[in-house]
Amino acid sequence: MLKAMKSARALYLCLALMLLMLAGSYSVYAAQAAAKTATYTVTHIEAELVSNDHVGNEWETEAEVNGKPLGAGDKITLKLKSSDKIKLEVTAGEMDKIPDIGTAAKSVAVSGISSSKTVTITATVTENRGRYSGNTAVWKFVFRIQKG
Repeated sequence: MLKAMKSARALYLCLALMLLMLAGSYSVYAAQAAAKTATYTVTHIEAELVSNDHVGNEWETEAEVNGKPLGAGDKITLKLKSSDKIKLEVTAGEMDKIPDIGTAAKSVAVSGISSSKTVTITATVTENRGRYSGNTAVWKFVFRIQKG
C-alpha cells in the first residue's frame, strides 16, 4: 500500500511540474507577443522660417529623431515596440558672433499611430543683443511618421 501511495504521489508531482512548465512557456510566449515590434518611418518634411522680427538672416537648422540627425527631406526607419515613443528635437540658430538659438522637442507615443501622422514643432529664436534685443523669429518643423 505504501508503495502505491508513493507511486501516486510521484505521478501527481510529475503532473504538477508539467503544468508549471506549460504555464511558464505560455507566459514567455505572451511576453514575446507583447514585445512585438513594428517599423516606423519618420520623414523630415521641412523647416520653414514663419516669422522674423529683425533677428537675423543667416540661419542653420537641425533636427533629431531619437537622437539621430535628420536633414530636411531625409527619412529614417525605426523598429519600435508599441510602448515606445519617438522623440523629435529641433534647433534653429541665427549665425553671427553671438548666435541666437531656439530649441523645441516633442515625444510622440507609437501607440497613437495607426497608419500615418503629421507632427509640427515650433521653435522660437530670441535676439539676445543689440537694438533688436528681445525680438523673435519663429521656425516651423514638419515631420511625417508612417507605420509599416
